[in-house]
Amino acid sequence: MTAVEDAPPLGFDPFHPAFQADPYAHYRPLRESSPVYRSPSAVWVLSRHADCMEVLRDNNFGHYDDSGQHVGMNGAVGDLSFLTMDPPDHTRLRGLVSKAFTAKVVRSLRPRVQELVDELLAGLRGRTEVDLISEFAHPLPVKVISEMLGVPAADQDRFTDWSNALARGLDPEFLLTPQQLAWRNEAKAEFDDYFRGLIELRRAEPAEDLLSGLVAAEQDGVVLTEQELLDTLTLLLVAGHETTVNLIANGTLALLRNPDQFEVLRANPDRAPEAVEELLRYDPPVQLTMRVAKSEVRLGCQLIKRNDLVMALIGAANRDPEVFEDPDRLDLLRPAGRQLAFGQGIHFCLGAPLARLEGQLALAGLVRAFPEMRLLDEHPTYRENLVLRGLAALHVGLG
Repeated sequence: MTAVEDAPPLGFDPFHPAFQADPYAHYRPLRESSPVYRSPSAVWVLSRHADCMEVLRDNNFGHYDDSGQHVGMNGAVGDLSFLTMDPPDHTRLRGLVSKAFTAKVVRSLRPRVQELVDELLAGLRGRTEVDLISEFAHPLPVKVISEMLGVPAADQDRFTDWSNALARGLDPEFLLTPQQLAWRNEAKAEFDDYFRGLIELRRAEPAEDLLSGLVAAEQDGVVLTEQELLDTLTLLLVAGHETTVNLIANGTLALLRNPDQFEVLRANPDRAPEAVEELLRYDPPVQLTMRVAKSEVRLGCQLIKRNDLVMALIGAANRDPEVFEDPDRLDLLRPAGRQLAFGQGIHFCLGAPLARLEGQLALAGLVRAFPEMRLLDEHPTYRENLVLRGLAALHVGLG
């Protein structure tokens, strides 16, 4: 039997331990037998690179159907600012925030990111065993995005549970339990309450940070409503670290499982940009995204009707042999390809330059500092998230 026959509702079972350990083995038969697959849950599941690219770049695929219903997720997390908006609101909000993530601004952050990487690595020296996520992969991006926003260092630990609930809540709503939906909504309410207090502080005492800039824009009375401001701040804090944590952790695991590639990066730290692109292709932090068809369109041999739901499997597209030679092999020297880890089109990840910088400095620093690093758990546990693929822990020996 194929994966399509065995595992509804998506052509695979997203909660099976074997899928969580290696989703790519389950994407492969789906892509080979039914690349545009109509699932029993009435979602079109796309696993070819060309089809996913078309959906990501074509504005005829949006986030809301004709009734105004949001694709795949509703309630609190469905309001996460421009992540889940269509133009013109998406254009307005993204344009406001994008100034903080230009290539020039990100280059200016490089010394501070390097300083944080060095501080965290220094804290690991002399240790024999660590959980690399809690000790390195998680605190680095949390510190970076918190400093950009102007979130006090003393508050950063408060966000872990809220962020985990929202990250889980990004999964398609039909895959979530009532309890998970409740946690998601409660977490968003907690974020809103927290940021209301910080907004009031910045109104009284503006600082040189992104939060102060957004508060000033909101005060103009035109650019941002209060809810848009709260949603944007939550999005930036959550998206600003969740995916980068997974980039660093998934990338480290891939390197440890491929010692020859670990050595390639250790011996060639200047190739860190190419290495990060390959690691993003090989095991992307974001595995899928959903859209709704705004008009009738044909993908492959299938007719997608207006208001049909479409799931683009980024993880499958990044292993498509039509685009990437020997796609299941990790090759840090692979020529640059069209990996889709950051999306495409108007929703291309705003924070991609920052995530790339953090990933490059973190991974190059890690393999240089601990050349004898090894896995202590050959089968680490993954979080149950479907959209955001990441480890619950990564226990390594450092010497």
